[in-house]
Amino acid sequence: MSEVVGEAWRKYMLQLKLHPLRTKAVTAGVLAGCSDAIAQKISGVKKLQVTRLLLMMLYGFAYGGPFGHFLHKLMDVIFKGKKDKMTVLKKVLLEQLTSSPWNNMLFMMYYSLVIEGRSWGIVKSKVRKDWPAVQLTAWRFWPIVGWVNHQYMPLQFRVIFHSFAASCWAIFLNLKARTLATKKA
Repeated sequence: MSEVVGEAWRKYMLQLKLHPLRTKAVTAGVLAGCSDAIAQKISGVKKLQVTRLLLMMLYGFAYGGPFGHFLHKLMDVIFKGKKDKMTVLKKVLLEQLTSSPWNNMLFMMYYSLVIEGRSWGIVKSKVRKDWPAVQLTAWRFWPIVGWVNHQYMPLQFRVIFHSFAASCWAIFLNLKARTLATKKA
């Protein structure tokens, strides 16, 4: 069994080296799909909602992986690959003040518009109402992820690590959305 895992890892690493953007996009899509399947199961969905799962995978593939790929490359250029504590702090602050608010707002809009099929008016109202609480919660979770990512992860693994953390975050957001919907019902 360990030989199979070792061979799969070797092939994955080769793809990451030869096709980093594509590999990170596919990885982010698969992890988004896994997190949605877990969230559906935890939230009590009886039959897996395949369309929803595929739309979540699309988000990870088309946005999450590519955005992370270019963000981390840009951060490495801006900070010249430095990893001292002050530089890592600056990276985390920059990420939390720019991409974190954007990513959370975009995800909320995508989820409401595309996955739930709500109208733009309802989506705007929902984001206006719920985004501040989501963002404040994000600032309790993502700075730790960012610190570990920038301090300890090699550049080629940052998007993968971030995608894994995003999978956990998406489960949280899914369950929070379901709790809010249950309270209103």
